[in-house]
Amino acid sequence: MRLAGFQRCQLKDADLWFREEFLPDREASEILDTLIENTAWTQPVIQLGAKSIPSPRLAAWFGDEEAFYSYSGVRNVPAPWTPVLQKVRIQLEKVAGSQFNSVLLNYYRSGQDSMGWHRDNERELGPEPLIGSVSLGESRRFLMQHVKDKNLRWKIDLRHGSALIMMGQTQNLWRHCLPKSKTRNDPRVNLTFRRIF
Repeated sequence: MRLAGFQRCQLKDADLWFREEFLPDREASEILDTLIENTAWTQPVIQLGAKSIPSPRLAAWFGDEEAFYSYSGVRNVPAPWTPVLQKVRIQLEKVAGSQFNSVLLNYYRSGQDSMGWHRDNERELGPEPLIGSVSLGESRRFLMQHVKDKNLRWKIDLRHGSALIMMGQTQNLWRHCLPKSKTRNDPRVNLTFRRIF
């Protein structure tokens, strides 16, 4: 399978595709500004073992009415699609050849906001989750590590307007994170489109 305009990333046990300029710079900037200003951002309290801690970023969940999603003890009820999210969704669906019924927005206000190691492999995402990720704003380093061979690692800088599509066994056999940064402090919004079953 080939995704138009995307380059396949050569990783063992992964089906990963990247496009550095998925959205033109001006369009990406307009979307970023609209989302930061008009989204009802929340800071979920996430469950890590016995601990409850505030998420180190802001988030929002949009999607079809039935697209409920739970992770780290947080149950997300979808807000209705906005025109700008619908537009990006349609563009990504054309490339991925699959439909998305929801999107998780993560707002990294500065380099101090982050995402810990995890896999998007919750039951409601199906046996081979398809995740379409679009990055807006500050470029940040994205890390991946194989769950069976910790020496297998991969990294990429996700720049403004870029897109990364993860499918197949990627979520089952690789974990990923977005660490803090001391040098990249401008705001970043990441859109992760998914299909909830």
